[in-house]
Amino acid sequence: MLAINMDDVINVLNSCKPYLIALGIALAIAIIVTVACMKLKKPVKKLVRKEAWIAFLMAAVVIINLICFIPMSSMISLAMGNGTITEETSNEATALCEDIADEGIVLLKNEDNILPLTNTQNINVFGWASTNPCYGGTGSGALSDAYETTTLLGGLEDAGYKINTELTDFYKAYREDRPEVGMWAQDWTLPEPTADSYSDELINNAKEFSDTAMVVITRVGGEGADLPTDVSKVTYTDNSENYKDFEAGEHYLQLSQTEKDMLDLVCANFDNVVVVYNGANTMELGFLNDYKQIKGAIWCPGTGQSGFESLGAVVAGTVNPSGKTSDTFVYDLTATPTYNNFGNFLYDNMDEFAATSKNFGTGEEEATIPSFVNYVEGIYVGYRFYETAAVEGLIDYDKTVQFPFGYGLSYTDFEQKMGDVTVADGKVSFDVTVTNNGTAAGKDVVEVYYNPPYTNGGIEKASANLIDFAKTDVLQPGESQTITVSFAEEDMASYDTYGNGCYVLEAGDYEISINADSHNAIESKTVSVADTVVYDENNARSTDDAAATNQFAYAEGDATYLSRADGFANYATATAAPTNFTLAEDEKADFLNNSNYDPANYNNDSDEMPTTGAKNGMTLADMRGLSYDDEKWDTLLDQLTVSDMDTMIALGGYQTSAASSVGKVMTVDCDGPASINNNFTGTGSIGFPSAVMIANTWNKDLALSFGESIGKMADEMDVSGWYAPAMNTHRNAFAGRNFEYYSEDPVVSGVMAAACTLGVQETPGVGACLKHFAANNQESNRNAVDTIVSERTLREIYLKGFEIAVKEAQPWSIMTSYNFLNGIETSENKDLLTNITRGEWGYEGIFMTDWGNNSNHAREVLAGNDVKMPSGSPATLKAALKKGILKRSDLEDCAERLVKMIMKVNIFKEKILNPVTVDIGDDTYFKAAENILWSQTARGENTSDEDGGKDLGYCDAGAWTQYQINVAKSGTRKEELLLAPQELQNIWILRKFLYDMDEIQAMEFLLDKMRPTKNNAEFFAMMRR
Repeated sequence: MLAINMDDVINVLNSCKPYLIALGIALAIAIIVTVACMKLKKPVKKLVRKEAWIAFLMAAVVIINLICFIPMSSMISLAMGNGTITEETSNEATALCEDIADEGIVLLKNEDNILPLTNTQNINVFGWASTNPCYGGTGSGALSDAYETTTLLGGLEDAGYKINTELTDFYKAYREDRPEVGMWAQDWTLPEPTADSYSDELINNAKEFSDTAMVVITRVGGEGADLPTDVSKVTYTDNSENYKDFEAGEHYLQLSQTEKDMLDLVCANFDNVVVVYNGANTMELGFLNDYKQIKGAIWCPGTGQSGFESLGAVVAGTVNPSGKTSDTFVYDLTATPTYNNFGNFLYDNMDEFAATSKNFGTGEEEATIPSFVNYVEGIYVGYRFYETAAVEGLIDYDKTVQFPFGYGLSYTDFEQKMGDVTVADGKVSFDVTVTNNGTAAGKDVVEVYYNPPYTNGGIEKASANLIDFAKTDVLQPGESQTITVSFAEEDMASYDTYGNGCYVLEAGDYEISINADSHNAIESKTVSVADTVVYDENNARSTDDAAATNQFAYAEGDATYLSRADGFANYATATAAPTNFTLAEDEKADFLNNSNYDPANYNNDSDEMPTTGAKNGMTLADMRGLSYDDEKWDTLLDQLTVSDMDTMIALGGYQTSAASSVGKVMTVDCDGPASINNNFTGTGSIGFPSAVMIANTWNKDLALSFGESIGKMADEMDVSGWYAPAMNTHRNAFAGRNFEYYSEDPVVSGVMAAACTLGVQETPGVGACLKHFAANNQESNRNAVDTIVSERTLREIYLKGFEIAVKEAQPWSIMTSYNFLNGIETSENKDLLTNITRGEWGYEGIFMTDWGNNSNHAREVLAGNDVKMPSGSPATLKAALKKGILKRSDLEDCAERLVKMIMKVNIFKEKILNPVTVDIGDDTYFKAAENILWSQTARGENTSDEDGGKDLGYCDAGAWTQYQINVAKSGTRKEELLLAPQELQNIWILRKFLYDMDEIQAMEFLLDKMRPTKNNAEFFAMMRR
């Protein structure tokens, strides 16, 4: 969960300055009048002073209300919201958490069928991490402390095992809490008692307690930092003064020396050892083969609040493991094609572009110099590289890969048979029959891959590409199930950056296979494509609104990209660490950030301004049931004021702002992705397992159910938006946020995210927000790193998952990332946001920035980014309008997308489409007000008095929409507890006149109206007339 950044709170408070200045002016006037009338006669002096201070008091009341209604309204509402999750819903979520972990835990090794552990009820659990395991991650993916959490040891005990508490007490005495690895601080210490601290008595007692030992190894990652590739360069406290846990150059995803010593000790005393790796990042697990005593191994990523119940169930055999790896485990992570090109590579000629910002945790100013990372591996990410490199003879697969992508064992045996393949109407279809030939009930996964024809030196293609997958139901021994597989031929097309500049399905034979994992095919058949198909502007793919054509080919940098040509002949050169840290002068000349941004370059006097602030008498409610193409939208949008558009676009932290000119209400969003959390109130849901665990299930239905649970809880919390799912690619095992992303494979990521999004949005009025768009695959210098990537790689790997999710689920929103993409910040990248996502994919939702990014707000609007999170600068946008940098139509485009999105929100449907009529002067108002969204003005329906003026005695409550504070649920507008009914009515009269004025206009108006009246009664009587 992302904590509240006080710097952003201060920015909001700074927006109150004009109001406070006006208050100061009123105070000064009152003081001046008090002093100036000293020579008047006592009765007159007393009257003047009294009236002066009454006038000041009125001004203070008005200004304070304006502050609460305008700059502070969103913060007050977010801080006071009190939606809660019912116990029933929470219990359902807890059960689902266990369902996900049941199917997401992966059985990696099971020699001599050591698992399940049915011959013993006693377990010695070794490893300090057994008392402090990994439940998820830090930052946005953290869990809520409000719910009971099942511990690893508790899960084993609930499964019926007795735990050696002497060992547990030994570890707790060594250290109680896990060192913090998060956004604000990173202490990478891995607490582990040294081998010589285990007494003979402790070991002998353990051997008497049980002949079985479980060893727990844990690694934790989080937002804000990548896992160390050299532990000697980060904060780490060794467990012994006699040796170092990690020598210089050793990394965090290998065993520490103390962990090695502990394994030596355990394996020297126990013949039956099971290792549990608890972490989301793929670790070097070669040590599993170094000890004959280690007969079983389990991968258990972050389990969420209750998922360790599933670990106990898997160990006990009450759950048959069916998880498959969503990433590839290799023996040597330093030998991966991405290892040398991952991290922080600072340009040596870009100091003048340094961006200054405050550190979230320390509050200190930091200068961030632009950096880069070259995605030199191209499309050969994860298993795509290892499978293809093995085919080309570059690697010895068995010595390189320990556990392939899609690998996982079961307690039973399955057989899969592939039926005949048919190709019709552009679809490839066949059946797969899965039979349980073993003795235990269980589930299996059907994995479908294709191997395309490859021409040496031609379009880059991997030899193994996942194209579809499905999970069976629970199959009893002897039971079979038939899975129908169907996918489009065009989905096997490759992106031809340097030839046709679009997707191409080359002629030739495509091998279609069903696999046990990415490396081991079960059965295969061939589909022949007779003629090459080019998907250009005249022949777009069936799922594209417009053909996918080159958008980024101009900015691939000077890196050498890995090529399959001649058996990966350029491997050593392409994957070497960068040696050139100087940005080419022509590219430097085009580099743009806030340090060199010149607004004058965007002026265009020929631009025509759209109509704004029109009085067309429409509200957003009038658009119910109409399509987005209906011409009435133009009429409604003409009513939007510049101020409303400005506010909606600029203020977006966990909300969308109100727009009274069209009757748009404020909405509330919450963070994700492992839960749904209101960072202002602390209200949230249980924590679900990490995204890696969800991906390991290979179960689309579980991803859908997860989304449905989030949507239901969001609805109960009165939340309309969820900042998730997160779906960047596991490019490198050391990426800090791998735990909250799904996989190294874009199909797994895209399909699971699409299912999750559909589930969330099945709840009416709740929407999902995909993040982080795009190529945000490391935390190192994430605010200034420039991801240099080829267009083919971008489209086939890093955009493909998002593309699948957008086309299949149409999320309400997408959050852009912090990084640059080929020289342009993602939130300012029109090619990415407008041309590809909206133009090619047909995306209809909004874009928002990530929290507190350093991009230029006006440039973001021009690129198609709709909302600044947490808060942009309305003044900056207004200035950009005046200077001609932005056109009103630019703001209107963003505002239109926001207004259309709000039609889906429950709070709009409940408060605007179903209004109630109340009598403000009647006592029943105070009850009705508890469920009504009030604003500073009402529509003019049924409010005219006999003199033709506006009578606030009756109004359409649903029309009170400006700044839309929910009285009952936020508690921020219970004015009836502070003021008498007549005073309330007087306040509302003032708001009616002041709501669309700025602070200076409001003060001038009040002073002008006060001068001809003698007291408050006359003043308000005049205002009513």
